[in-house]
Amino acid sequence: MESGTIRRQYTQVARAESRKRTREALLHAAVERFLADRWDQATIEAIAADAGVTKQTLLRHFGSKAGLFEQAMLRDYEQVRAQRFAVPRGDLGAAVDNLLDHYEAWSGYAVRIADAAADSDALAALRARARQLHYDWVEHVFGPWLDALGAVARSRRRNTLIAICDVNAWRLLSHDLGLSRQETRATLLEAIERLIEDR
Repeated sequence: MESGTIRRQYTQVARAESRKRTREALLHAAVERFLADRWDQATIEAIAADAGVTKQTLLRHFGSKAGLFEQAMLRDYEQVRAQRFAVPRGDLGAAVDNLLDHYEAWSGYAVRIADAAADSDALAALRARARQLHYDWVEHVFGPWLDALGAVARSRRRNTLIAICDVNAWRLLSHDLGLSRQETRATLLEAIERLIEDR
């Protein structure tokens, strides 16, 4: 292979890696602005500056501030979904550990999404997707017990599990009541076990 071809291939790889780093920096800057509750006030120029690039670079990658927000939320949604659904079906201890790991890593994000005013269609859609992901996770993890129940009992039990496993239940136990992770885990596990064992 000629040296010119090797140089061209090296340049292409370097450019692709640079584009990827720039894209990640912009996505990170968007999430940081969102979590700091400054998204509505943030300009494209400010977000680009946070990422260390120009406004034109941001627009070249995402087209608009809304496009950047959508891609940042989609990336993080996929990460959360992969983490949540890594837990095996029917393993209660693993389910609670998975839930605690998730809330400890993503609680600021989850609370911000839940508390944010319906100030944009993108936020409303994100809230709906996050809510549905939680419902689907409950179905996935607790399906072996839920599927053994009649329709009315199943619906009631599912709704209760959704509430027990919600970020606000975790926040109440770990923050408002100041429970350690171990005590929070034991409390959630006991509530879940009593619920699913109650026929």
